[in-house]
Amino acid sequence: MFIQTFKTNSKNTIRIFKIPNSAINDKFTGTLMKNQGIYNGLIGFLLLYGIFIAPHPKEIVIPILIYAILVAIYGSLTSQKSIIIKQGLLPIIALISIIFSL
Repeated sequence: MFIQTFKTNSKNTIRIFKIPNSAINDKFTGTLMKNQGIYNGLIGFLLLYGIFIAPHPKEIVIPILIYAILVAIYGSLTSQKSIIIKQGLLPIIALISIIFSL
């Protein structure tokens, strides 16, 4: 969230998301990146809420993790294969951990 929302034009953003230098300063691209960053931050917030505050954490956390995994699969099929690792690995590990703790 931080890099997408607050460090939109940084060298790390260019490297991580493989955005051409010519596109990184484009207002449209910046707006898309910031929107995606807020979206990711809110998903993180919901996961934290589900883990630490919600009365039935698994009912909130499991669907969000499945959603994140599906989005990572879609991204790996349509954009960059490495997205399945970059975006999907932690939700996969978390979901497996929850399944084994049931």
